[in-house]
Amino acid sequence: MPDEQKQLLQRIESLLEAGDSAALTQFLDEQRASDIAEIVELLNNEQRRTIFDVLDKPIAAKVMEKVDEATRAELFELLEDKELKGVVSELDPDDAADLLAELPDEERRKLLQSIEPTNSAKIKKLMSYSEDSAGGIMDPLVISVPEDATVAEAVNKIRAAEIDEDFFSVYVVDKTGRFLGDVRIRLLLTSHEDVRISTLIDPDTIYVTADADQEQVRNIFSKNDLIVVPVLDRNHKLIGRITADRVIEVAEEEAAEDLYRMAGTDADELDDVSAFHAARVRMIWLSACLFGTGVTALILMLFQQKIDPLIYVTAVAFVPMIADMSGNTGQQTAAIVLCGLATGHLAAQKLSRVFLREVRVAFLVAITCGIIGGCICAFLPQLAGSLPTIASSSESTHIITIDFSEHMRIALAFGTGMFSAIMVATTLGLFLPFFFHRIGMDPAISTGPLVTTINDSTSVAIYMTLTLLLV
Repeated sequence: MPDEQKQLLQRIESLLEAGDSAALTQFLDEQRASDIAEIVELLNNEQRRTIFDVLDKPIAAKVMEKVDEATRAELFELLEDKELKGVVSELDPDDAADLLAELPDEERRKLLQSIEPTNSAKIKKLMSYSEDSAGGIMDPLVISVPEDATVAEAVNKIRAAEIDEDFFSVYVVDKTGRFLGDVRIRLLLTSHEDVRISTLIDPDTIYVTADADQEQVRNIFSKNDLIVVPVLDRNHKLIGRITADRVIEVAEEEAAEDLYRMAGTDADELDDVSAFHAARVRMIWLSACLFGTGVTALILMLFQQKIDPLIYVTAVAFVPMIADMSGNTGQQTAAIVLCGLATGHLAAQKLSRVFLREVRVAFLVAITCGIIGGCICAFLPQLAGSLPTIASSSESTHIITIDFSEHMRIALAFGTGMFSAIMVATTLGLFLPFFFHRIGMDPAISTGPLVTTINDSTSVAIYMTLTLLLV
């Protein structure tokens, strides 16, 4: 914890212990909402109750917005309905929609009925869009002017707007409300007041539609160095805007979700501080992994009945190596493709192009690992002096070893199996992200423990099959 945060926490805790509400109120009024939110996450519910008792409504709303989901879930239970109504009323419609989406349906419905109808209608409209779409993350508050307005009229409209948000351009619409383009504030300030807005419109204004995925919106911002982008509906009418700060939040959320998927868990784990809740979320994924490892064990048992015991023991000793190597190479390929899909990189959108590149890379890696792995399989047991032995009785032990030529064939099977398993794992790592992306699922699933377990089972089956055939 940074020193400044420690000092802030110590100061707030001392004021809470002293019960000095006036001093606490004055001190909190001097702090940023983001700093207060970080401290609230570290306090117990009794202390949080005191904090929200002394905070002004606008600051309390910002704090509620900025705390993490687990803390916010506890605050929902801690605050009374009247207080939650005040918090929602203070937030912008887009932020209020995000907050209400975390509430149970019945509580959300009651809150929406209790707030001002106009504001409630805006929030409901935003919540009708998918939370991962442009409509779900947009701010519906925009300034627009008709195309026949003058610069003076546009400036007067900006002055009259009761909006505390920053604006970088004014949007222009026709008589039916269809979007025509935007006019930068700089042009409004440098043009004569009698100039018609229609002569200043940028007809190439970049926009997004309400149903566009938030990852697509993020990529548009990144590629075009945008600060703000208008959002249009299916009829090309202006319904909102998305600013760069909101896109940064989206990027952080997407990155976190990808990490959770790759780790084999879910962002829902953060919705609750309960250890049982976290364990349940993780076990959803781990149960599938347990089943997958059971399949691998079944494969090994099936081959045990068909392969000579001594050969089987030697072959099984190298199963972890081939499973790990194939799994890791598959994950590397999946991670490369996943990154390309997430950033909208052109190469990641063309499967044929990516396939040609990754197959060449995988071939070189597979050849190298197959040769090295085969050499290790051939010489490691002899160097360690650990070739299999069988005791014939309790009184005497006869050392029984497999023939050197058989051992070399095991090494050949292992090297060939390593090569084949890496090629198969790379193919899965290449195609699965594209497949999940195509059907609308998070491609990050393709790098999670479940797919890694599938790679393990596949690689072991290939290796043991080659051992059976070659030895």
